[in-house]
Amino acid sequence: MAVTISNDPEDAVRITIAGGGIGGLATALSLHAAGFDDVVVHEAAEVIRPLGVGINLLPHAVRELTELGLADRLAAIAVPTAELAYYNRYGQAIWSEPRGLGAGYRWPQYSVHRGRLQMLLLDAVRERLGAHAVRTGSRITGLRHASDLLVGADGIHSAVRAALFPGEGAPPWNGLVLWRGTTRAEPFLTGRSMIMAGDGSQKFVAYPIGDGGLINWIAERPLGDEPLERGNWNRPADPATVAEHFADWKFDWLDVPGIITGAEAAFEYPMVDRDPLPCWTREDVVLLGDAAHAMYPVGSNGASQAIIDARVLAHSLVTTGSAAAYEDIRRPATTALQLANRRQGPEIVMRLAHERAPGGFDDIEQVVPLAERAEIAASYKRTAGFDPDLLNERASWAVR
Repeated sequence: MAVTISNDPEDAVRITIAGGGIGGLATALSLHAAGFDDVVVHEAAEVIRPLGVGINLLPHAVRELTELGLADRLAAIAVPTAELAYYNRYGQAIWSEPRGLGAGYRWPQYSVHRGRLQMLLLDAVRERLGAHAVRTGSRITGLRHASDLLVGADGIHSAVRAALFPGEGAPPWNGLVLWRGTTRAEPFLTGRSMIMAGDGSQKFVAYPIGDGGLINWIAERPLGDEPLERGNWNRPADPATVAEHFADWKFDWLDVPGIITGAEAAFEYPMVDRDPLPCWTREDVVLLGDAAHAMYPVGSNGASQAIIDARVLAHSLVTTGSAAAYEDIRRPATTALQLANRRQGPEIVMRLAHERAPGGFDDIEQVVPLAERAEIAASYKRTAGFDPDLLNERASWAVR
């Protein structure tokens, strides 16, 4: 049964949001902008702190935050990404492209500390909806709630999802492990570059997130043993031990082991996602963000897709009185993206270059021709919803 809500402004609609992360807070702001005033976010943590490391916000998500009136605040805490570049494990260039405004978008792409973004959204929610709108130390454990609609935005280990789909179990693991950290270091390449280097199984990612030369990095490789915890971003790791796996990755333009060992702390995270669901809505409950479609961190899409979910949900509730329209729009799109990320998304160019030239190359055109590289990048943009022409021309999800 699809979620249905009266869109008569005289009807008082109460909405409960489980989860005070980026998706839950963006949902509260989107609902408020659409005219819903009785919205309460329930966050299990006693205090919301700026935890985590760096993330990227793609232009389609930046558009939504801009239309929510947060453009200036976002620009103040983020680095506008100038380019995305792929390299092999020897530091040889495979593919690069401009990003954000430089790629013809009407909105920038940003690299930002996840915790700072979350605090920006939290402050905006409290300003616009009131301090009472976010209740910390309040965990939603199932489907019972005293409101017209429950939005499950409580992450990859969602209690709301588990209640809707009991017996699903732990997130499936693909055998890879990620380590994440931040290091203060000298700028590389343009100073606003996001780089990925690797061979399809082992990979290193780095990009600046501001705050006095802070570089966010991600190291990835196969893990021989079963991970101790799936979906826990805060499991500590030793940077020196991580760096040993990348000891010979010293490029003319970036010292990979030096970046890793320079981190004050690192965190381990098994590469997990969730299988696509047959539905997101049931009676007076709807799923959103990682609770609905947790995906591998490929292509910088996790937070961006949750923000878009929030905007489409609010638009659908006002224009149709139903969350069914939200699911009709978002579930097929995110299912396609989840599956694309399992196939490595645009990062497949690194695997192709390694398979065809495992010892490196003199001319990338002879290994992965330009037309093939360009189509891989363009195809992923279409799948993820940020093809520049389509995004620039798409109608707004704002409702007033």
